[in-house]
Amino acid sequence: MSDNPVFDSIQSELDGNDVVLFMKGTPVFPQCGFSSMVVQVLSHVGVKFKGIDVLADDDVRNGIKEFSNWPTIPQLYVKG
Repeated sequence: MSDNPVFDSIQSELDGNDVVLFMKGTPVFPQCGFSSMVVQVLSHVGVKFKGIDVLADDDVRNGIKEFSNWPTIPQLYVKG
């Protein structure tokens, strides 16, 4: 556990799911072209994944960028 509850929540999602997509919108209704493209590719190849809508929570939206040290969304994680 870290001192950051958002990091702990992110790590918990990564530990509990093989494939996690931090995206703008949902898998059913992506809110940006890049998120939509990743959803389409994963769906086309039959990969089951958990989509997390960063637009629903500013703490997660900013936290995932800090967690990964990467400034853009979407972010795809495969087995952690």
